[in-house]
Amino acid sequence: MTMRFEYYHAGLNDVRKLSVDGTVSNSVHFSHWEGNRTPAAVKADTSTEIALNLVSSSEREKLTEGIELGTNNHYDTDGVLSVWTVLTGRRALELREKLIAAAEAGDFSEYSSRDGVRASIVIQGADANVPGEDAGSPLARQLAGESVTDDARAYDLILPEVERVITRIDDYEPLWRAVWQRIEAAMESFARGRSRVEEDVATGLSLITLAPGLYGSQGFKPTRHAAPFTAITANARGQVFLIALPMMDGWSYRVDYPYYSWAETIIRPHIERRDFNPLIARLNELERRDAQRGNAQGHWALDEREMTSAIKFMDGSGTLCASTLTPETVAAEMRGALNETETLNAGAAQSG
Repeated sequence: MTMRFEYYHAGLNDVRKLSVDGTVSNSVHFSHWEGNRTPAAVKADTSTEIALNLVSSSEREKLTEGIELGTNNHYDTDGVLSVWTVLTGRRALELREKLIAAAEAGDFSEYSSRDGVRASIVIQGADANVPGEDAGSPLARQLAGESVTDDARAYDLILPEVERVITRIDDYEPLWRAVWQRIEAAMESFARGRSRVEEDVATGLSLITLAPGLYGSQGFKPTRHAAPFTAITANARGQVFLIALPMMDGWSYRVDYPYYSWAETIIRPHIERRDFNPLIARLNELERRDAQRGNAQGHWALDEREMTSAIKFMDGSGTLCASTLTPETVAAEMRGALNETETLNAGAAQSG
């Protein structure tokens, strides 16, 4: 069977197809996105691994229902690699570990391998958009000679290059070098103890305190910097991350769930979303009491603009800013809130 790929558009609504990575209507799903109906026999944590399980299956024809058209509705590393795997078939199995490592780097900000991270940078870009840098795929931009914002065009450009990216990543050093150096600096900061993680096993809270040196003499600047998600994932083990970002006049904060938690996973554990409204009220109360010592314009608020973000301390424009509270104070309040949630859940379970 010869597979073909067409980026998703409304004209495919009435066409039976394979939904590879994304989930679209009237399709057989091979995806880890929530709400998927992927066959249990091939489920895995990344869509790339699902695709690899599919092409290695002796029941591939049955699983695909004989459909030869694959589609996806977004562009990222895992999407590209899962589509390429389905198109390539069993030959993709020779690159199984390399493909999965790159997919994990792209979708989960995980450092499964050095080359996996670098391949994802080339295909997708940094693990977070850095203000002032070009967004989108560095490789698509190089191949097109201009910024590529059309996802369908990006697939057309990148799919023929995938095997070379995965097997000869050093050929693409100009595309990954700058981002890789930032990741390497963040990893070294944790290794040397300049950035630290304090784990509270009882509540599942990881307090991540980043070193000012990561961002220069004046510390983190929201208009120039992004949090080092890959390094955080490599070092934090909790179910909730409290990330303290050093600024010249204090600390700013963001609270995230583990970066895989947006997906439906099989091996990685399910992460429960918490009701942080009472915590936010408490933190804002503390902030008001202490406002004369710091930035009175900031506030704690729920923030779900990113798939795994939960809370941020922001100014009126939604930009991270300096809080008057110390990391120790915020962590103590979070532990109390998480403990209270666990107590309530335990009580509800017993009464049920």
